Amino acid sequence: MEADYFIGVAQQSLWVLALAAAPLLLPILAIGVLLGMVQAATSINEQTLTFIPKLIVAAICLAIFGGSILVLLTDFTKEIFAQIPALVR
Repeated sequence: MEADYFIGVAQQSLWVLALAAAPLLLPILAIGVLLGMVQAATSINEQTLTFIPKLIVAAICLAIFGGSILVLLTDFTKEIFAQIPALVR
């Protein structure tokens, strides 16, 4: 019984991790691919050309989605802590 519980918690934590990371990683990935195509087409090999836009997109995404990511992680943590007394018995 306890092994099934911990496997379920591991699965749930991986899902929460994916939901928390996706709003940041997907836009950064899209910008990286777009800028990579521009660099390949123009033969510009400047490292800051890709770094600065990714940093700006990450900051914008954190400003937009940061609150919901924090709520998601807080709810998951509260749920895990609420289940601790049932495991100790």
